[in-house]
Amino acid sequence: MPPLPQLLEEDIHSLDSALMDLLAKSEADAAWVLDKGGFLLTKSGAVDRFDSTTLGALAAGAFAATQGVANLIGETDFNCVYQQGENLSMIVSNVDEQALLVVVFKTRVSAGAVKYYAASAITRIAGQLLAARQRAPEQGIDLSALNLPETSAIFRRKQS
Repeated sequence: MPPLPQLLEEDIHSLDSALMDLLAKSEADAAWVLDKGGFLLTKSGAVDRFDSTTLGALAAGAFAATQGVANLIGETDFNCVYQQGENLSMIVSNVDEQALLVVVFKTRVSAGAVKYYAASAITRIAGQLLAARQRAPEQGIDLSALNLPETSAIFRRKQS
């Protein structure tokens, strides 16, 4: 897996905007953008109700396991994982080769609506990650090598 691109403040603002728009339209409770190792890039909504570090690691692991299942049944991949609970549900969606989108929502909210609005957010997030990658293709970050519980401190301020 290629390293995550170096993200600047403007990148994080764009990712946050996509998450806030998703939450407003879908009525979901919380959303995270993670790298595929489970490390947090940004989050929005009622995220304080959850242990984001553990949730990120487990959501990324569940997604990776689902990719193994896809291969076993002859699929090239599955693009999302849906888990339904009694009160809350979660969708983990593939953004690109480096990132995932995790959305937690009340079970009364339609999973189809969340997936519908998540598709737009995924396009925006993938576009911003591509812009960051193209801005500095030789630079990248492997968050798993850094092993930080909170990654926001490593993202640089906007360049002058």
